[in-house]
Amino acid sequence: MKIKRYDLKGSSLSGITLKDPSAPEDHNLALHACLNPANVLKNRQTLAASLERAVTDFVCANQTHNSNFHKVTRSDCGRGATDQATAIPDTDALYTNERGIVLAGFMADCVPVLFANEPAGIVGVIHSGWQGTVKEITPKLLQHLIEHEGCCPEDFQVVIGPALSQDKFEVDKDVYEKFHALGYAEPWILFNEMTGKYHIDNQRTVKTQCELAGIPSANIMIDPICTFQSNDGFSYRQDKKTGRHLAFIGLK
Repeated sequence: MKIKRYDLKGSSLSGITLKDPSAPEDHNLALHACLNPANVLKNRQTLAASLERAVTDFVCANQTHNSNFHKVTRSDCGRGATDQATAIPDTDALYTNERGIVLAGFMADCVPVLFANEPAGIVGVIHSGWQGTVKEITPKLLQHLIEHEGCCPEDFQVVIGPALSQDKFEVDKDVYEKFHALGYAEPWILFNEMTGKYHIDNQRTVKTQCELAGIPSANIMIDPICTFQSNDGFSYRQDKKTGRHLAFIGLK
């Protein structure tokens, strides 16, 4: 199985699964987007074993491209791990301050955000598709953590994971206007006069959101993998029946 691991200070494990033709369904990890749930469960078991964790340590959400977040506790362990019906509903970001939990997010072009704040003892994962970005899910969660969980902005370490690149994220004026309305995304928008389309860098926009929340730029890493162009990526824009990566993080 193919996994890309990250080194986030304050996290014992963090990374993202990659597309792998040698695994069932190319290493799809999503129960909500699969041909056979048994294949996904097998992939999840393999992932858990490689992380030296149990599948029941994972916590998954039913992502709906909103700006809702959920504080995960030990009582949530196993939610969505083997049955989609038990996933945390209507939620696109998870965080925890408890050990022994693996937070999971599912992506196929959308921006995965993994973060850790070692002094506060907090880690989290965010699913930020373009809708989540314009709804400002990342800064809303960061502001909550700063105001209510004792997090200092300069203590965050952030990885912005594999996603659809600016070259492949081609949109019409309606989506452009939503990004433009943010007031800070314009540097990451290009207009193609030949096609009349706009190209948006969602990863850079999310990075800017982190910076505006007070996180030092040096503490934010962007993974260069384009999920459309790379053989390692699942791309919904390329294939509406594609599988999903699983972005994961656990507290040190």
